[in-house]
Amino acid sequence: MCLPHRRILRAALLLFAIAWLGAAASAQPGEGTLRVGSKRFTESYILAELLAQTAAPHTASPPVVRQGLGNTAIVYEALRSGAIDLYAEYTGTIALEILKGSPAETREAMNAALAPLGLGVAIPLGFNDGYALAVRAADAERLGLRTLSDLAKHPELKLGLSNEFIGRADGWKGLAARYGFTQTPTGLDHGLAYEAVAAKQIDAIDIYTTDAKIDHLGLRVLEDDKKYFPRYDAVVLYKLDLPTRLPKAWAALQTLEGRIDERAMIAMNARAELQSVPFDAIARDFLASTGGKAQPQDSRRGFAAKLFGPDLWQLTRQHLMLVAISVGVAILIGVPLAILVFAHVRLRALVLGIASILQTVPSLALLAVLISLLGAIGALPALIALTLYSLLPIMRNTVTGLAEVPNGLRMAGTALGMTPPQSLRLVLLPLALPTLLAGVRTATAIAIGTATIAAFIGAGGFGERIVTGLALNDRALLLAGALPAAALALMSEGIFELIELAMRRRRRKG
Repeated sequence: MCLPHRRILRAALLLFAIAWLGAAASAQPGEGTLRVGSKRFTESYILAELLAQTAAPHTASPPVVRQGLGNTAIVYEALRSGAIDLYAEYTGTIALEILKGSPAETREAMNAALAPLGLGVAIPLGFNDGYALAVRAADAERLGLRTLSDLAKHPELKLGLSNEFIGRADGWKGLAARYGFTQTPTGLDHGLAYEAVAAKQIDAIDIYTTDAKIDHLGLRVLEDDKKYFPRYDAVVLYKLDLPTRLPKAWAALQTLEGRIDERAMIAMNARAELQSVPFDAIARDFLASTGGKAQPQDSRRGFAAKLFGPDLWQLTRQHLMLVAISVGVAILIGVPLAILVFAHVRLRALVLGIASILQTVPSLALLAVLISLLGAIGALPALIALTLYSLLPIMRNTVTGLAEVPNGLRMAGTALGMTPPQSLRLVLLPLALPTLLAGVRTATAIAIGTATIAAFIGAGGFGERIVTGLALNDRALLLAGALPAAALALMSEGIFELIELAMRRRRRKG
């Protein structure tokens, strides 16, 4: 490898490391900050806000709430790795999904099993939110459906179940074995399942017993007559060092014990799902009231309020940061690497082949793998994933641009006595630049779209609104996230058009 190439590669790797370390550092709050996580459904969003607002007056800095991190596996990994300090969980999920044990385990037994992991269970919140299956009331009357055993006698009925429920240890597989279900369920997002059953696209769905839409849509909850489901009492799953690290905040959180009954939780879920009240407002109203009663509907938000909400600038900044750093690092790595392998046909095919394979890996799967490898959530795994997705178009277009340079011009540079590095800098790269720029343009468009997925692991961006909109089945909130992302993509296209126009004018003048 010639000296200039080595310098370019070293500089690229150095900037690459600096960008990632800076992103990682910015993603980690200070030691005195309480970090609260949530899963990706309405109740978990609300409970995260309740925990954060209860502790907020007793912390040196405002708590960081990382909403909608995903299913149990992702949120638990975030807790175990120290990316969050606590989140609201359920005893049945802890016993069966996390500890892989018996649903009859006591809280004391759970704490004994969790202690070696540096985790603990505390603060029972006062309500049980169990799994159940529900059907339309009219179908229940027509077919005589009262229990899950009755449902199993009708294999013609279509089941639409959440993907997490299908894959859980305490989910569909064991339920089907216990009751003899023969259907193959359709995997759906939990928030979308209610709309699907109301539209008669499916006949039965899995529900949480505190869901607000059960009564709103006139669904019949079927009795678990063979007692398959355990109790899912809401508790706090936390890092064992939290009470000593933030003793005042932990003491404040203890005041939530037994304070939320099922009726209050259903009412709060209803305000979010049926009235579009923000989660933080719901939590604030509950803490300000004695019984958690809903306040007047002045917190209802229309589409304009959701689109131009106070979080718009923060989400824009986060989205731009994800795209700019990932594409910038991909340029610093991809262009020098493409130059180095260009002259070696087999090596070039191998490197581009690896980049092509990375491009085919599903976004959520890649993020899950990165979380496991890094032991972290947030900006760092998101930036790595976006960088990997950006490499292929940049490298491929760099190679294509270099290959398109006419042999006559290459030979002219040699005839003028240019060294290979001089020929590269003065002849090849300037001529390949338009094609290279087209690769950067493609990579930027890919990064803007893919960055919305980063919200599933707490990296922020416009995807936060999309993820929350999916959880609430709120079309307006979905659009409030999708439209700014689309506007950002159009803006980037316009910028690249202006750059290309300036390049064409410069070439004509030359």
